[in-house]
Amino acid sequence: MKRYVIIFFLYVFSVAYSQNKKPNIVIIISDDHAYQAISAYNKNHRYIDTPNIDRLAEGGMIFHKSYVNNSICGPSRASLLTGKMSHKNGYKDNENSSYNSNQQQFVNLLQENGYQTAWIGKYHLGYDPKGFDFYKILIGQGYYYNPDFIEKGKGKIREEGYVANLVEDAAEKWLDERDAEKPFCLVIGHKNTHRTWMPDLQDIGAFDKAKFSIPETFYDDYRSRKAAALQEMSIAKDMRMGYDLKMLGDDFRVDNNFKRMNEEQLKAFENYYKPIQKKLEKSKLKGEKLAEWKYKRYMNDYLSTAVSLDRNIGRTLDYLEKNGLAENTIVIYTSDQGFYLGEHGWFDKRWMYEESYRTPLLIKYPKIVPAKSSSNSFVMNIDIAPTLLELADVKIPRDIQGVSMLPILKNPNAETQNELYYHYYENGEHAVSPHFGVNNKRYKLIRYYKRVENWELFDLEKDPQEMDNIFDAPKYQEVKKEMMKLLKKEIQEYEDFDALNVLFEDQEFKKYSK
Repeated sequence: MKRYVIIFFLYVFSVAYSQNKKPNIVIIISDDHAYQAISAYNKNHRYIDTPNIDRLAEGGMIFHKSYVNNSICGPSRASLLTGKMSHKNGYKDNENSSYNSNQQQFVNLLQENGYQTAWIGKYHLGYDPKGFDFYKILIGQGYYYNPDFIEKGKGKIREEGYVANLVEDAAEKWLDERDAEKPFCLVIGHKNTHRTWMPDLQDIGAFDKAKFSIPETFYDDYRSRKAAALQEMSIAKDMRMGYDLKMLGDDFRVDNNFKRMNEEQLKAFENYYKPIQKKLEKSKLKGEKLAEWKYKRYMNDYLSTAVSLDRNIGRTLDYLEKNGLAENTIVIYTSDQGFYLGEHGWFDKRWMYEESYRTPLLIKYPKIVPAKSSSNSFVMNIDIAPTLLELADVKIPRDIQGVSMLPILKNPNAETQNELYYHYYENGEHAVSPHFGVNNKRYKLIRYYKRVENWELFDLEKDPQEMDNIFDAPKYQEVKKEMMKLLKKEIQEYEDFDALNVLFEDQEFKKYSK
């Protein structure tokens, strides 16, 4: 009898322990992966099938209105780690900023509450990560083939193979070797789908038979948008034939991406791309035909890198399931920002326009998140930190600017914010002017400065592609006034004094804020 009583109490204890056990966390963050290139977001018009990312949508929640506060890789990662806007965490751009890894980050707070933490893959915030028991990070942007890593306790090492596979191998190795008695937080940073879009050997030419239709806005003339007209991210005029599209002639090793390849890797690329270049040279394409050829080649390579990304995400999910971790692990998939797949004739990111500003976000956590759920509520990348802290039962510091998404995870129709604020600072590459702005569900207001000094206003209901700047349209003057008030309110709440100074010097703002 006594034996059965003991067994009963052990059972009750184990059930109570499992119910109160802190969740594990896996964040998978890719680079430049557009929501347009995820089949869960494009069920009616798919560029690509991404069955493994789609598993997260099947088992959890897909967010259709997820945005970043600064659409560029390093600043976006800094905001994810700190839960703060760029002007608060100090990492505004990739050109002049340096990240202070000693500052408060959600991973440090998890560590203080018993979590093991690791970052593996692309980090892009320097070479001295803090808050991680283990790290193995790519140097800078990293290379697709035979990349260099900096590993904690070992320094710089080079590994042979394809970057997405190597990152996943290292992530699984860390999971194998961790202390199984403690909860963990693992960030897996993939280089894919970043420029220069080099596929894994098994995926070269994966989309040769695909028929890519030219985006409706491909030949945008930017008539009412001065900053857009001055950019240098056009597929037609700015995408490089050699560097981007691998039209490198007889000697591929003139390019640094190919210098580090072994003979098998190099031969596979030469055998595929050289015949394409010869065919192009014979065709003597010019003008729109050449621009459209470049677009289709870009799409072929870009999506091929997304195939290996998705495959390795599948490996992560399989690992969690096979090792009994799936039920108690929060899995988040996101990108550091959105990306242009020919919309407005562009590649790259940076803008507050939808394709760049909006980012994929899928969250699976069976204990809380309903399977196959979908949310149109506004969320931002700065909201991830407070959400994870709340789920881990860790007190959220008052200076974190993000808002926990937990109410939305429990009920996809819940709303935690009605407007969003954005600020892009970089004033160099691709000639995109610094700008800040605000949007609600109906309108978006943007103020450009430094390179270009002007305003844009869009009616997102009537003009979802953001082609028509209505800032000076007579019938929108009252809307303009209300959006300027909203912009000022957001700037003051986030304490963005750089933006406030621009605003207070602006004659248009002075006129409408009286």
